[in-house]
Amino acid sequence: QVQVVESGGGLVQAGHSLRLSCTTSRRTGSNNGMGWFRQVPGRDREFVAAISWNGGTTNYLDSVKERFTISRDRAQNTVYLQMNRLRPEDTGVYYCAVSRSAVAGTSASTYQYWGQGTQVTVAS
Repeated sequence: QVQVVESGGGLVQAGHSLRLSCTTSRRTGSNNGMGWFRQVPGRDREFVAAISWNGGTTNYLDSVKERFTISRDRAQNTVYLQMNRLRPEDTGVYYCAVSRSAVAGTSASTYQYWGQGTQVTVAS
């Protein structure tokens, strides 16, 4: 079993920034793609960003691609989501996910291991 733990969520004013962190128990040699999804009650879980095992490929939701940056530190089995110029529509529970494959998948079906989620609330 792979443990996945997110942190860094909180309440911020629109236009400000947050950085989310996700640490996993997976060895760096396992070569896992990782991603971020978000969910609002009553709506489907939405893809936000993903990164391949070596950081060579990234994918973003169109509405965040010029504001958010995903990165990873393979030595620490950690992935980050830097979120700048936050908007109220960015509010939701953000989930980190780990894939058994190496790709930066945009579908939830790509991922087998999920964190508990961290709440991000952007006040208008």
